Amino acid sequence: MNIPDPLNPPSRLLLGPGPCDAHPRVLRAMAAPLLGHLDPQFLEIMNAVQEMLRAVYQTQNTVTFPVSATGMAGMETCFVNLVEPGDRVVICVAGFFGQRMVEIADRVGAQTTLLERPWGEVFDLQQIRAVLQKVRPKLLAIVHAETSTGAWQPLEGLGALCHEFDTLLLVDAVTSLGCVPVAVDDWQIDAIYSCSQKGLGCPPGLSPVSFSPRAVEVFSKRKTKVQSWYFDANLVEHYWDNERFYHHTAPITMIYALHEGLRLILEEGLPARWARHRRNHEALKAGLQALGLAYTANAQHQLPQLNAVRIPAGVDDLAVRRRLLKEFHIEIGGGLGEFKGKVWRIGLMGHNSRPEVVLLFLAALEQCLASQGIKVQAGAGVSAANRVYLTGA
Repeated sequence: MNIPDPLNPPSRLLLGPGPCDAHPRVLRAMAAPLLGHLDPQFLEIMNAVQEMLRAVYQTQNTVTFPVSATGMAGMETCFVNLVEPGDRVVICVAGFFGQRMVEIADRVGAQTTLLERPWGEVFDLQQIRAVLQKVRPKLLAIVHAETSTGAWQPLEGLGALCHEFDTLLLVDAVTSLGCVPVAVDDWQIDAIYSCSQKGLGCPPGLSPVSFSPRAVEVFSKRKTKVQSWYFDANLVEHYWDNERFYHHTAPITMIYALHEGLRLILEEGLPARWARHRRNHEALKAGLQALGLAYTANAQHQLPQLNAVRIPAGVDDLAVRRRLLKEFHIEIGGGLGEFKGKVWRIGLMGHNSRPEVVLLFLAALEQCLASQGIKVQAGAGVSAANRVYLTGA
């Protein structure tokens, strides 16, 4: 066979739903020398990663660690550990990733009840209370930041409500952690998972999870074996706790990346990081609206890090995304499920949530819309965004 040429991937600005561009310091950390997965120095790095994860999740949960796989593995880890065949589970579905939860719950043999809202909407506590009273489930699962719709689900009070009915609360924080507040202990969340390639500003490959003491008691006293050996938290936790019992070979370089990504978050400070995402979202939103684009989610529940907007009538979805990629080296996401071909998803996550990114994207999108016959005032998007940066309005 002919030996392929050396890797030389093009430079892109990744403004889709993930991955986002990793911070340069994260990429430098990944070039550090490899250590063995049980090397004393690596074990110290693992300890530091756990402590920083607890700080970013705002939790004291002992069982907090990164699963050695992508964000979907975090979802699966939570379900296979907490749900046994025949368990009653309620899943809140208002988008693609709520539907994905249903698929996994079915695979582990749950008796699943769906609580549904139209895509782009969120759930209120009274809706959830009604279904908890009726079903009395072991677990309720909900998406905090629905990546397919750009909707931001309020969680305050939900954990306390679930616990009234002796129900565990499972939260998908894949697109929220590191971008908006996630308060595991204050919100009484029992199990939560995220990913490395979005708000944490690292490459894909890890899924941080955290389990409350209530959740740990549930999976440690199961009547049946966990369906997955690899994701069995009863086994994995002993690699991450003081026993350091061999379970699998950790992805050393990815742990380095997460270590640096978490350091960056804590250096910036959580409130400052959330405010940065909010400010850049407001600027982008003003620019998009000046270009005639409308959001899919209600104004009160729009994610700052994932902007889902409706494609204007007559505009070719693929043609615009291809031109952005070819001419401007910018990637954005198309719609999923019900929103396929109808929505663009624009991510401003982690390192990519910066004014220069917002202004560049708006200028590029204006050219693409104009080429599709959309009449916009020249510079309208950039001008609107700049007003936000200059005046805050």
